[in-house]
Amino acid sequence: MLSCDHVFILLFLYRYVRLAVNLVAFCLHRPIPLPENPRLTSQNVTVVIPSLQGDGGELCETIRSILATEPHEIILVTVEAQEMRARKMAKESNFSKVRICSVSQPNKRRQMVRAIPEIQTEITIFADDDVTWPSTILPWMLAPLEDEQYGGVGTNQRLRRAERPNLQQRIWGYLGALYLERRNFDCASCMFVDGGLPCLSGRTVAYRTSILRDESFTYQFTHEEWLGQYQLNADDDNFITRWLISHGKKISYQHHKQAEVLTTLEDNPKFLKQCLRWSRSNWRSNITSMFCDRHIWIHQPWSAYAVYLTTVSHWAILWDVLLIYFYLDMAGSWARDTQDLGLAILASWIFLSKFLKLLGHYIRYPVDFLLLPVSILFGYFHGLIKGYAMLSLNVTAWGSREGADDDDAYRMIRVSQKHQEALEYRSAVCYTQ
Repeated sequence: MLSCDHVFILLFLYRYVRLAVNLVAFCLHRPIPLPENPRLTSQNVTVVIPSLQGDGGELCETIRSILATEPHEIILVTVEAQEMRARKMAKESNFSKVRICSVSQPNKRRQMVRAIPEIQTEITIFADDDVTWPSTILPWMLAPLEDEQYGGVGTNQRLRRAERPNLQQRIWGYLGALYLERRNFDCASCMFVDGGLPCLSGRTVAYRTSILRDESFTYQFTHEEWLGQYQLNADDDNFITRWLISHGKKISYQHHKQAEVLTTLEDNPKFLKQCLRWSRSNWRSNITSMFCDRHIWIHQPWSAYAVYLTTVSHWAILWDVLLIYFYLDMAGSWARDTQDLGLAILASWIFLSKFLKLLGHYIRYPVDFLLLPVSILFGYFHGLIKGYAMLSLNVTAWGSREGADDDDAYRMIRVSQKHQEALEYRSAVCYTQ
């Protein structure tokens, strides 16, 4: 039977060894450098942008920032109902390098697959329709792909801050910025330790076109199952990341200012719906990675502990309460002064751990340090979001973007037994090819 001393030590080590190692790893991580004589250039790149609306000021700015990097071509994939609007936008904006395609239903996986046969370059980059690229991004994304062992490359992301936000927008924007900062930290740290990361984010990600054109990939990508009962058409970036890992391809994360993508998140209460959607996606994908695919335990053991396991084990308020409870039980026989000193040290460490990985953000925006209590309280509240997400994994709704849920019933389809058997047979055939 473990004593309270042992339980406290085990809880403390399980929670904070991850933080300590990741802090060192983050400081030591360096992106793969630019080659002196690169084989791949911007003309080896096609950029695919799936979009619902197919036009709008934000999309135009995204396209302009991408065109500034001089790719071979941009393929904008929208829905048939918006195709004429997209063509009109491209013509009026003089986007000569932009080709328009469409699908009948607004689903990102289908939009991505629609573009793949049209791609004529060695490298494909998928980008969201609300990102801004730096003009220097492509050489950094292409650098790892000079090595044939690499199949995918991601970059760090920052929030595009509102110019004159009101108090509510500032608070929600602050929480969104911390979400991206935390993700950058985890990706860079795990990449340094074992070459893993949570997910190659679809906001901007590069792949070898040959991987995307593989017949078995295309079939699995458009026929992914969840719990053996549903066909899942959401979580596209999670699927491709798992595919690369399970097929022995290396992945890279270029954490560098010249490869930094700016993006937007909700700066209103809809941010909570984004968090809910992300949490559901994490549950579905990480459970699949840990207990179905299981490749991460061999190829990325540190990432499995530092990122994937946190899905099921990291509940901030529960950990803090347990640590303090077992400490008080352990220190019950100590002198009062010693007990109080130990409690003060423990509480101080718990407090420090709430923002150590976010120091980069506070260095860039010192004024945001005043909002630190908001971040801590939201971290506790996020446990409720995470718990609700766990109980509603069959829901794929966005709830935060106009028109994004028009295809919600299509994102997760219950399959019949006969259809399920056909999927299993087809999957087996593709896997052995």
